[in-house]
Amino acid sequence: MKIGIIGTGYVGLPTGVGLAELGNEVVCVDKIKEKIDDLKAGKLTIYEDGLQDLFEKNIAAGRLSFTTSMRKAVEGADVVLIAVGTPPHPITHEADLKYIYSAATELSTYLTDYTVIATKSTVPVGTGDNIEQLIRLKNPAARCDVISLPEFLREGFAIHDFFNPDRIVVGSNSEKATAVIKELYAPFADKTDILYVSRRSSETIKYASNAFLAMKIHYINEIANFCEKSGADVTEVAKGMGMDARIGKRFLNAGLGFGGSCFPKDTMAMAFMGRAVGTPIELIETTIAGNNKRKEEMAERVLKAVKQIPNAKIAVWGLAFKDGTDDCRQSPAMDVIAALLKNKADITAYDPKAMGTACRILGDKITYADDMYTCVKDADALVILTEWKQFADADLSVVAQLMRSKKIMDFRNMLNPKNTLALGFEYQCIGRKFD
Repeated sequence: MKIGIIGTGYVGLPTGVGLAELGNEVVCVDKIKEKIDDLKAGKLTIYEDGLQDLFEKNIAAGRLSFTTSMRKAVEGADVVLIAVGTPPHPITHEADLKYIYSAATELSTYLTDYTVIATKSTVPVGTGDNIEQLIRLKNPAARCDVISLPEFLREGFAIHDFFNPDRIVVGSNSEKATAVIKELYAPFADKTDILYVSRRSSETIKYASNAFLAMKIHYINEIANFCEKSGADVTEVAKGMGMDARIGKRFLNAGLGFGGSCFPKDTMAMAFMGRAVGTPIELIETTIAGNNKRKEEMAERVLKAVKQIPNAKIAVWGLAFKDGTDDCRQSPAMDVIAALLKNKADITAYDPKAMGTACRILGDKITYADDMYTCVKDADALVILTEWKQFADADLSVVAQLMRSKKIMDFRNMLNPKNTLALGFEYQCIGRKFD
């Protein structure tokens, strides 16, 4: 098949590479010329584990190409995937659909043969109806169907998840469009569940799923707070909870709260939709408020730990919102840093992949270290904010020699408490007991 993909971000690019690897002809389009120039030159514009090799392989094979021309991506395509951003509206926090509607309006001009228009972006219920109306208005002769094809790729694991999906959801009101998607996803038919539902149900599934996972994260953080007061250990509690198949073990790691490009905006959008239709979803509203408060509380813990140290220097390990990605959008680490900077904190930070991304956000407000050991030199406190494995594997005896004051605030529960204490550190973590 010929596949056009509009948008080359954390959804569009891995999806395009994956579909090309399955043997399709994929043309990715983006309005940002600098990004397309980089991609044409073989330079990835995002970091995803395993992406580079497949990216280079499929460009060399002629199955994957990049353009700024919507015409080249859409004309003759069997399927066009819309994978542009849906950021929160600055005032209402609902999903801002201007990029979606702009893409739909522009692509409608170039529809020739029958085409399936699939919305990969996370969009509110009823967006498919609106896209359909825009296309019909712009090009009444267009032969197409609009479907919902939500993505469930985890950042940092997008390539793995593309080839090993736990489910594929297709929201289609057209048998003809469904048949096209069945052909496209035929390679997955025998190894994963493919759910065919109505377009509006599909649009709801993605929001409902992300909101539920966000609530699960907030819940375990509240349990961690309880454990700190009651003497229980949240890692043991979470393990026991996760053994229950009805609950599952994932998203039960206590820490800073949820972040990234999906959970914050999707919970806010879901809450907005609930209010808009007259059914406020109080669990989601509470989760949003609690998650915001969580990051403020973590910053307060750091400030309290260094309060008595004049001109305290704080070392930070981790800037990305999670390991495996360079994405700092809505990163809890960045939020904690922002709160510390409001209190004039002197911060030096290190992240294995997100230094450039963070620098574009923070500029010269903090110092950037070349490695994790340089980061802690002469520091009075080390704060761990992202769960990169190399932080868990760090040689703490070296860290102890480099630091001025031996304080560690492990907000991702990465370190072994007993080993850390044995080296003379003052150690704080989340919801654990280690006496």
